[in-house]
Amino acid sequence: MTTNLQTQFATLAVGATAQRMGISATELFNRLKRHDLVRRLLFDCYDTLHAESIDGVVWNVQEALKNWEAKEKEEGGQR
Repeated sequence: MTTNLQTQFATLAVGATAQRMGISATELFNRLKRHDLVRRLLFDCYDTLHAESIDGVVWNVQEALKNWEAKEKEEGGQR
């Protein structure tokens, strides 16, 4: 079950990462959702990530997205 704190954290993480990437939060959310990273990264790893600095969280989100999108590209966009 997702808590209110997890939802607030995910909102902050998406907003800060989108700003750093120069894209809209909606675009980033959709890209993360495509790979189920909202749940698997932001919600399931909340206990670890919420203790990070915002820069650390942004880095983790960017790296996870980059890796999953590269994997998708290697697999020929099968997702």
